[in-house]
Amino acid sequence: MKQLAAIVTLLVLTASTAHADNCNKSREYLLGGLAGDLTMPPQAYEGLFKVCTATATMPNVKDAYILKDGAIAVIPKQDTVAATAATLSRFCDANPRATLRFISAKELVLTKSTSGIVQMSSGSATSCKKIKGLT
Repeated sequence: MKQLAAIVTLLVLTASTAHADNCNKSREYLLGGLAGDLTMPPQAYEGLFKVCTATATMPNVKDAYILKDGAIAVIPKQDTVAATAATLSRFCDANPRATLRFISAKELVLTKSTSGIVQMSSGSATSCKKIKGLT
């Protein structure tokens, strides 16, 4: 029984690490100067890294990234209205002043690298501040 518990724990930790890998890659890309001039101070991206890693563990999130403009981008596991709404609701409850941008399957085909995703704009996404009426 102890072996089973250890195996389950290891699998959960491994899955969380794999999801957070693109959060780390996008943070390194941004802070390494590869994205050009940043729109926010480096400390802000460190804070976004924590938001990104927490977002990566959400049930409908296949992968998460930090965007240059300060939003979090996700690749959803299920691209349905109900699943998207549930993910957005959970994200905004946890991060009421953040912005979540969903990456569509079409965008993912066109943008295959971390650098391309990091450069995406969140301009079309509605911020949690606006959704929650905090503006």
